[in-house]
Amino acid sequence: MTETAPLHDRLTALYRAGMARAVSGLWSDPRIEDDVPLKPAAVLIAVSDTGEPEILLTHRPTTMRAHPGQIALPGGRCEEGEDAVAAALREAEEEVGLSPEDVRVIGELDVIRTASGYEITPVLATIPTGLTFTPNPAEVADWFAAPAAYVLDPARHGSREVEWRGRMHRVIEIDWQGRRIWGVTGAILANLSLRIDWTQL
Repeated sequence: MTETAPLHDRLTALYRAGMARAVSGLWSDPRIEDDVPLKPAAVLIAVSDTGEPEILLTHRPTTMRAHPGQIALPGGRCEEGEDAVAAALREAEEEVGLSPEDVRVIGELDVIRTASGYEITPVLATIPTGLTFTPNPAEVADWFAAPAAYVLDPARHGSREVEWRGRMHRVIEIDWQGRRIWGVTGAILANLSLRIDWTQL
């Protein structure tokens, strides 16, 4: 693998190497309870190469009932008969207008379970540079691309304490240009950084 190889090829090689080895310290929602029924969901980690690899992220509208105003990866609940890849692609198209034809899927990552009742499968993929996105205002207030080298750097992964049903729990928090990436999205990015050696990208 060389630095001049296409991003998709380099990332695929790192993904395969990372998923083939055991890692410790993977994050999950600290509030999860074993008896909570879980619904399948998926998110898309779309990486583009604009001189340096960047990851597509969205701002949820403040009017949404669940997680208003938070930063998220495109994604949502799997519909009946859908696998994680199909759901992630459909949700990304619905949320920001990302055509599935522009997405080159690499593979699925570690599932993360949440206290809100979901079992989320992140799907890693690459997308071309220079795409124009059209957010669906019902689901996305805005979008931005953050450097992978920053948000996947463990040195940038802080933490904060949150209260849930009378107990305090520690969650991942990543600050990039005043944007606070935390909770499940922060945990998914932290898990990706454990799987893939981004210093080689």
